[in-house]
Amino acid sequence: MRGFHFLLGIFFFLLPSRGYADYPRPWQMYYQDPVTPVMEHLYAFHATLLVIEGLIVFTVAALLIFVVIRFRASKNAVPSKMAHNTLLEIIWTTIPVLILAFIAFPSFKLLYMMDVTPKSQLTIKATGNQWYWTYEYPDHNIRFDSNIVPEDQLKPGQLRLFEVDNRVIVPTHTNIRVITTSSDVVHSWAVPAFGVKRDSIPGRLNETWFHVKQEGVYYGQCSELCGVKHGFMPIVIEAISPAKFEQWLASKKSPSQPTSGG
Repeated sequence: MRGFHFLLGIFFFLLPSRGYADYPRPWQMYYQDPVTPVMEHLYAFHATLLVIEGLIVFTVAALLIFVVIRFRASKNAVPSKMAHNTLLEIIWTTIPVLILAFIAFPSFKLLYMMDVTPKSQLTIKATGNQWYWTYEYPDHNIRFDSNIVPEDQLKPGQLRLFEVDNRVIVPTHTNIRVITTSSDVVHSWAVPAFGVKRDSIPGRLNETWFHVKQEGVYYGQCSELCGVKHGFMPIVIEAISPAKFEQWLASKKSPSQPTSGG
């Protein structure tokens, strides 16, 4: 009975969790809830690999147990002298090759999807600084800095170490291109729920993209060790409807409004 409970615990540990999470939660062990096509494919591919790896581990463990029991000294006082078995060697060479081929094709497709930016309707430039982000909407002449909100200034409901004074506002159901660079050292612009992580390198422009399907607020952080305050330059993306986004753009272009973030 104890063995059954142990196996049941392993099963539920390996089972993908579908709990909604747009930011890291205490004791979270799985991915955040995907809200972009890229992250959905990453999530599905990971789940597929987890099943394959689990089957491999189970099969190898079962074979080891079989060998230990079947060929123990008390059962085989005179061990076999056989050194080669052509059929067996073909089988254990062919099966891994087929498994790798099965994994390779969807992984190549996913890599292409992640690296090739489709035609976009909005471009955002993210510049890493020690230790905050500067955002620009080149097509709309909008530019602002995004700094972490100190713990003693947090409002009810805001997240410690994750909230910023100016959020990045984006429309849902829109292909958004992100161009990222750095003004000093290497940073990394990463939002787990989007499946996005791209290094921000001084003197170089790197490109990535995302397409948010669901309205909400999504949190990320710089993912490169960029200095003493590396853990204090969060990324906050607020996805709103296209109609609300047009209203936001209009408010930022109004002469009476300063050009700043959300």
